[in-house]
Amino acid sequence: MMASALRGSLVTLAKGLSGARLQPFCARSLSLTSSQNVSESPPARADSTFKVTMVPGDGVGPELMTAVKEVFKAADVPVEFEEFHLSEVQNMASEEKLEEVLSSMKNNRVAIKGKIHTPMEYKGELASYEMRLRRKLDLFANVVHVNSLPGYSTRHNNLDLVIIREQTEGEYSSLEHESVSGVVECLKIITREKSRRIAKFAFDYATKKGRSKVTAVHKANIMKLGDGLFLQSCAEVAELYPKIKYENIIIDNCCMQLVQNPYQFDVLVMPNLYGNIIDNLAAGLVGGAGVVPGESYSAEYAVFETGARHPFAQAVGRNIANPTAMLLTAANMLRHLNLEYHSNMVSEAVKKVIKQGKVRTQDLGGYSTTGDFVRAVVANLRHRTV
Repeated sequence: MMASALRGSLVTLAKGLSGARLQPFCARSLSLTSSQNVSESPPARADSTFKVTMVPGDGVGPELMTAVKEVFKAADVPVEFEEFHLSEVQNMASEEKLEEVLSSMKNNRVAIKGKIHTPMEYKGELASYEMRLRRKLDLFANVVHVNSLPGYSTRHNNLDLVIIREQTEGEYSSLEHESVSGVVECLKIITREKSRRIAKFAFDYATKKGRSKVTAVHKANIMKLGDGLFLQSCAEVAELYPKIKYENIIIDNCCMQLVQNPYQFDVLVMPNLYGNIIDNLAAGLVGGAGVVPGESYSAEYAVFETGARHPFAQAVGRNIANPTAMLLTAANMLRHLNLEYHSNMVSEAVKKVIKQGKVRTQDLGGYSTTGDFVRAVVANLRHRTV
């Protein structure tokens, strides 16, 4: 009952559009907490566990979820997973399976998932299962916190920026048709309601996290009506937050500026496709897809997934995938569930392994396996069951 009550009060950031006051969870940092905040002794064990939906997805997703379960078991995390295998490329996708996953997500309100790979071949359905999950749960806000990992040096160190992506409309509206032979029209949908909603989410996020600037990313110089409406909506919402600096930047210039001088950015908000591109570009600045966590929110639900979504199919079964991003994503999920002690314990163990530099997977220039990394994380957990 306690777990259910806590979950029921969590995801309310989206309700800010209607003027509702943000609930306490929003004040909790989605970034990794410093070691000084970790209590030396574990809290009393909860009478009940939190149920969380788990969708491993394709590629190395199942291996990464195994890593999460191993670390959670070692850390004695009071979470019980309801696991579902949904895949469009492994013949494990159907309307019935999709409804089972949705039912579990709606009941639990919190989920962790891997990448569900979308085939490029057209088989009569334009909307992928990934997009259908987002729409049915109204997961409109994707948040990716791009943070440099101490101990792993890149071209730009000490990065700390947040990318907020609207992910229920835009270019991913699945509205395509062949008007005449050889001519395909692909519709991009931008609405005032959803543009204002994601803009308000971004400014509320900046306010709660103590950030000073929000930058809207667009291509309104070319798509004058569509991106023009998004830009206008962001500017209107910005007027309600006089303490937050507001700027806008064209998407192509944004990509160049991120590579040259990413420190100028704080919180970036953008439509769907731009967010997908910028998420991956920014992940590359701090180490790649294997190290950046992410999460998606609706007014009622939270789904935790890596910041840069790649199935990494070529690594399946080779025990070489980097579990850092998924473990940090799982730690953020625990913080969302108010399991602060366990969240800090997991995230700090991961960061300690990275900082020590002795155990690194191939993507970070090392020779260690996925299993080596997981064992190193378990060895660095502050509290382990005896």
